[in-house]
Amino acid sequence: MRRFFGASLLLLALLMPYGTHAQDQDADNPASHEYLEEARVSSTTPLGAETEPWSGAQMQNQLVAVEVLQGPDKGTTATFTNNYTQVRSGDLVYVRHTVGGFGPDMWSISDPYRLNVLAWVAVGFLILLLVFGGLQGIRALASLIGSLVLIFYLLIPAIYNGHSPILVSIGVASLIIIVGSYITHGFNRTTTIAMASMVLTVAVVGGIAYFVIRAAQLSGYTTEEAAYLSLDLNGNIDLIGLLFGGIMIGLLRVLYDIAIGQAIAVEELIAAAAHYTRKQVFGRAMRIGREHIGALVNTLAIAYVGAALPLLLLFRQTEDVSVLYLINSERFATEIIRILMGSSGLVLAVPITTLIATYFLYGRSSAASAERHAH
Repeated sequence: MRRFFGASLLLLALLMPYGTHAQDQDADNPASHEYLEEARVSSTTPLGAETEPWSGAQMQNQLVAVEVLQGPDKGTTATFTNNYTQVRSGDLVYVRHTVGGFGPDMWSISDPYRLNVLAWVAVGFLILLLVFGGLQGIRALASLIGSLVLIFYLLIPAIYNGHSPILVSIGVASLIIIVGSYITHGFNRTTTIAMASMVLTVAVVGGIAYFVIRAAQLSGYTTEEAAYLSLDLNGNIDLIGLLFGGIMIGLLRVLYDIAIGQAIAVEELIAAAAHYTRKQVFGRAMRIGREHIGALVNTLAIAYVGAALPLLLLFRQTEDVSVLYLINSERFATEIIRILMGSSGLVLAVPITTLIATYFLYGRSSAASAERHAH
């Protein structure tokens, strides 16, 4: 079983980003820079409201003076008009300072300072995890940290440096599964079976998703972030592959629960009913898995709908447009494919995990009981 862990480290080394950046700096480009800096609001002066011509919304204007606390302009005091979000004297904010280019320096408020709130929420989560999760909660936290490290220090740099998003996403998704499974559930036969089932499910769904994305003729230009990214990198990034990668990473949110649950169910059935045949064990475990599918598919779909709620409001805003046209549009089609691919992975993981677990655990009930971990 430890050979799987060694293989994952070898795969990690092979996928480490190297080579040149997808876009080299253009030395002949006019010097234009944008700085995002932490600042404190020194004073505010109300300037009244105005109506935006394109939306008809009432926007409150105020004259804001800020002192930059961090960044290249540290110690600088700037005064400018703000209508993005109303601030008060003493508030911490992030300001955007655009210098150079073909116009004058521009100052604006980018975001209120939220890091203190995020820190308190994170501390509360950690307390709940440690108090009620115990040792398993600590291992789950370590698995989460490992997954984030792989995403931020392997997946994103590799794609940004011009590697294929499709290959990188499948490789990193597999690494997250392997490393996360063993950290959270330990080195044992049941974890290995669940891990292998998840990797196989990712490969199968990845192949299906690749052909579906191509058949639907999706371009990947569904968000402003994708358009800006393509513009910043002079089109040297595969947005279709990036869309595929997002689907693959999103698939992991449900695979852990279903695969580990099914492997444990098979293990417990074999230990509790040694007189069952292999076929009976498979049938009983599939019965458990179907109930799990019924709950998780609905949960997954609702989670996607919640994330895409502003998009769904277009149904109310575009009453003169056909519903079929909206569904056919790339933005809606992309979200539908995300939901269906995630749900397909969830459904496929049940028979795949059950079949593999039944084959390898049947007849080894004593070994399975010895290796059983607290779950």
